[in-house]
Amino acid sequence: MKSIPELIKEGEGGNVEFKEFLSRGFHLKRKERRESLASQMKYRLNLGSGTAVYILGVQDNGTPVGLIREKLEESLEVIEEIARGVGLSIKETEVVKNNGRLICRVTISRERLDKNHLLIATAGHVDHGKSTLIGTLISGILDNGNGKTRAFLDTLKHEIERGLSADLSYAVYGFTSSGRVIYLSNPLSKKSRADVVARAKKLVSFVDTVGHEPWLRTTIRGIVGQKLDYGLLVIAADGGITSITKEHLGILIAMDIPVIIAITKADRVRDIYALEREIDELLSLVGRVGKRIRDERDIRQLCSLSNLSVLVPVVFTSAKTGLGMELLHRLFYSLPERPGLDFNAEFMMYIDKVYNVSGVGLVVSGSVKQGNLKVGDTLYLGPDYSGTFHEVRVASIELHYYSVESAQVGEIVGVALKGYKGEVRRGMVLTYKKNLKAVKSFEANVAILNHPTRIAEGYEPIIHLETISETVTLEPLEKDFLAAGDRGRVRMSFKYSSYYIEEGMKFIFREGRSKGIGVVTRVNSSITTH
Repeated sequence: MKSIPELIKEGEGGNVEFKEFLSRGFHLKRKERRESLASQMKYRLNLGSGTAVYILGVQDNGTPVGLIREKLEESLEVIEEIARGVGLSIKETEVVKNNGRLICRVTISRERLDKNHLLIATAGHVDHGKSTLIGTLISGILDNGNGKTRAFLDTLKHEIERGLSADLSYAVYGFTSSGRVIYLSNPLSKKSRADVVARAKKLVSFVDTVGHEPWLRTTIRGIVGQKLDYGLLVIAADGGITSITKEHLGILIAMDIPVIIAITKADRVRDIYALEREIDELLSLVGRVGKRIRDERDIRQLCSLSNLSVLVPVVFTSAKTGLGMELLHRLFYSLPERPGLDFNAEFMMYIDKVYNVSGVGLVVSGSVKQGNLKVGDTLYLGPDYSGTFHEVRVASIELHYYSVESAQVGEIVGVALKGYKGEVRRGMVLTYKKNLKAVKSFEANVAILNHPTRIAEGYEPIIHLETISETVTLEPLEKDFLAAGDRGRVRMSFKYSSYYIEEGMKFIFREGRSKGIGVVTRVNSSITTH
C-alpha cells in the first residue's frame, strides 16, 4: 500500500485534481455544479493525454484530511456519475488510511467503444428524397410530405430554405444488442447524437451526399474520400432513373462499394413494377442483380452472403407513410462490416474538413482509412504547400460529438490537434508514418469511360483521390492519345500542390462530362518531409 505522500505526489501535474468531499445533493442535483465538474474533468483529461486523476479527502492546497467510509463512497458515486455523463469511466481506485480516515486516488480515462459500426453513403438525383429518408430513419418521425425530416441533416441556412443540400451532411443512429432501434431523441441536438453513440452496440453512420449536378464533385468526394461499407442509392418512384442516378451508381461501382437501392416516395405511384423492371435493366448493364426485399427471410438470406458485390437489395419506401422503414432498419442491423478493414496497419486519415474551435483550437475531421488512433498520440500532418510534414499531438477525439479515447478504421471522427499553427487544407493526411514524401506526379493505369474527342498530353481534368480534389495534367505513356473506351498507362502531375498518395489507390477523374477511372501504379516523390 502506498503512503500518503506517494499517493498524492504520483502523477502530479495538470491532470490531477484535489477534492476534499463531493456531495450528491450539491454536486449532482445542482445543474451548474454538475456541468462545472464535467467541464473540469474533461479539462484535466486533456492535460493528461487521456487520463485524469482525482485525489479524494485532500484539500485544494494538498493537505490530507481524509474521509469516513460513507463520505468516500458518496464522493466516488459522484465521480462515477459525472464521468459516465461525458463518456469516461473509473479505471482504478487506490485507498490509504490517514489517522483513521481514508484518502482515495481515482484514475479516470475514456471508455473504449466496442461496437459494430457501418458507414453508408447516400447517392441519387436531386429532390429524390435522400435527406428526408435518412431524417426519418434516424428520428423515427414520419415526414409531412414537404421535407420536414430533411432539416435533421441539412445544417446550412440556404440548404434548409431551398431544400437542396450543398455539402456533405452526416447522421447517426444505432441499435441495442437485441436489435432495438435507438433513435435520436432530438435530431438537432449534438448531445442526442453523442447519447446514441454511448448507448448503441451497433452504429450506422450516414454520409449524405449532394444530388444537384453542379455539386457532383462534392458527391464524388463523399464516396471516394470515405472508408465506406455500403452505398445507398436513392431513386424516387415518381422521378425514375436519371442520368445522375446512373452517374452515382457508376461511381459506387468504380470504387467497389456494395450498393443498396431505396425506392423513395412509393406512396405517390401505383405501378411500381414498371420502375422495378427499369432498375433490373440498369443493374444488368453493370453485372448486378436486383433483389427486392419483402420480409425478414429475404434479409437473412441476403446477409448470409459474404458480400453484396453482385446482389443489390431493393427496398420500396415512403418517409411519409413509413413504408419500408422497418425493413431498412432490419437490413442495416443485419449487414456486416465489409471484410478487409485493416486494423493493424499504421493509422492514416485523409482530412476532409478543417475547423478552428473556440477554446479547443485546430480540429480536423475525416474517416479513418486504416489502423487505430489514441488520445495523446504523436502524428505527422501534411504535406503543406512546401511539401513538408509536421509533428502534431492528438489532444482529443470525438465520434458524432461523443468524446472517445480512441478511433479505428471506418469511423468518421473529429480530431483536435496541438503543435501546428500553419494552414491545413482538405487532402492533407494525418498518420503515424515517418519519413513521408510528398508526391507531385505519379503513374497510373486508367480507363476512359466518356470523352467526346481524344485525350493527349496536356489534358487537365480534376482528380478525386481520397479527399484530394485537384487539377492534374495528364500524359499518355504508351500511345499518342486515348479515346472513350480506351485503357492505358499515363503520368499525372498535380498542377498546384503536392500530396501524399500510395500505389494501389483508386481514383476518378473528370472534366465536364468526360470521365475516367484509374489506379495508382507508381509514385514519383518530389519533396521529403520534416
